[in-house]
Amino acid sequence: MTNAALAFVFPGQGSQKIGMLSEIAQEAPEIQATFAEASNVLGYDLWDLCQNGEQEAINLTQRTQPLLLTSSVALYRMWRSRGGAQPAFMAGHSLGEWSALVCSGVLAFKDAVHLVRERGRLMQEAVPVGEGAMAAIIGLDDAAVEEACAASAEGEIVAAVNYNSPGQIVIAGSSAAVQRAIEACKAAGAKKAMPLPVSAPFHTELMRPAAEKLTPQIETTEFNAPEIPIVHNVHAELEAEPEKIKSLMIEQIYRPVRWTACAQKIIGSGVEQMVECGPGKVLSGLIKRVDRSVSCHAIDSPSNFNEALRATAV
Repeated sequence: MTNAALAFVFPGQGSQKIGMLSEIAQEAPEIQATFAEASNVLGYDLWDLCQNGEQEAINLTQRTQPLLLTSSVALYRMWRSRGGAQPAFMAGHSLGEWSALVCSGVLAFKDAVHLVRERGRLMQEAVPVGEGAMAAIIGLDDAAVEEACAASAEGEIVAAVNYNSPGQIVIAGSSAAVQRAIEACKAAGAKKAMPLPVSAPFHTELMRPAAEKLTPQIETTEFNAPEIPIVHNVHAELEAEPEKIKSLMIEQIYRPVRWTACAQKIIGSGVEQMVECGPGKVLSGLIKRVDRSVSCHAIDSPSNFNEALRATAV
């Protein structure tokens, strides 16, 4: 049964950590089954990697992307199997948008695992490790961050790439240019300006070659119309046409994530509760900065999963 006031949001890179979902997996066969399905596609044991591997290994984007996709899909399958309400809307932050596509029926999980592994590999290859960077800027408005990036480029690329919430923006680009922009943002009055633990400068023009190489694989994969409307990162609007969704997912690789606008679109559609379907509470924190009246629920542990089930029941 659909809860018209409920949306599901799916986190992107940065939410991964060793040991994630270990507690909830002990009482949810859907978690282990979903990880086994992904492992068959990937050719390595994804569950073992995230439980017993090294943080550096799961921070490499070609590993991070399948890991977070699998975690989110596993939790959504568990949610539905436990009688959780179907949301009225979905959205995902960057990589999380692929999780939304799977959970809304746009594409098969195994196809998504393959595509996000390739997405990660191509994004990493586009800019060698160490040559690109991302940083979070706290306490400056959009225009001030954009101005600092423009002044810091000096012939290189640095730009605002994740408009996460009012006063929180992520910048990305060439390592040296990002460092200059960090200093420029501090000089402009930013409360914080700090590098992020990611391995490539996502959502910049530096990623366009990755998008071009991934295009044939996306174009030859079957996409369906979404069963649950998805608000897309590129323009913070809905899209029902599968071929247009493909285009958005290609463009998303090198365009900014307009998360603040996505959250505003969902909230403006009458949503009062959001479930963060994945490890952690990063998106819940961002959404609270957009609109404090929205109730946000994490579902990555048994206790908060059951609490979210009760709170969103229809």
